[in-house]
Amino acid sequence: MPAHIYFDLDGTLTDPFEGITKCILYALDKLGVPHPTDEYLHSCIGPPLYDTFPEMVGEELTLKAIDLYRERFDGIGWLENQPYDGIHDALAAVADSGCVLFVATSKPRIAAKKIVEHFEMGRYFERVFGCELDGTRANKTDLLNYAIDENPNASTRIMIGDRKHDLIGAIANGIQPIGVSYGYGSSTELDLAGATAIAAAPSDLPGIILDKIR
Repeated sequence: MPAHIYFDLDGTLTDPFEGITKCILYALDKLGVPHPTDEYLHSCIGPPLYDTFPEMVGEELTLKAIDLYRERFDGIGWLENQPYDGIHDALAAVADSGCVLFVATSKPRIAAKKIVEHFEMGRYFERVFGCELDGTRANKTDLLNYAIDENPNASTRIMIGDRKHDLIGAIANGIQPIGVSYGYGSSTELDLAGATAIAAAPSDLPGIILDKIR
């Protein structure tokens, strides 16, 4: 059986900062809510919108804020994105080793698949897993549990991500957690979340992954 390798999207495969933050600010402006600090916006890359918007607009306006966010994201925000330098080569090397690759993101599955295909990464992935538009499986633990149920036959499983949510979800499902420090989580955050290795650049990923599956 092959090894199954799960990759987070935002902060791991692509840098989404411009698109995500502009869509957040668009929603806040439409609701008349003051902008948060740049530091807070930085922390919004990774966690589900269902977790971050309540802190900015309150529970009662969260669903409206998410609708407004998607209004801009579906039009232009998803294109305000940039694959990390070297990520295509890293994915090719891991895929060529015989591993089966998946995307596992808290972003809606429809949007994630569109991004992966647009930036020419789709050929590396067997399947893209993401949440549903109603927030089902936005939690990374739930998402990975579902992904395993859908793909049960693996020699080992590894999750690659830049935030603690990725690693916590991996550990909860018996998946080896590997962090990337070139994204939006610090090495300290990743260490505390239980990372067994941390990649400083996409070029580090093939060697780390292959060491884990030998």
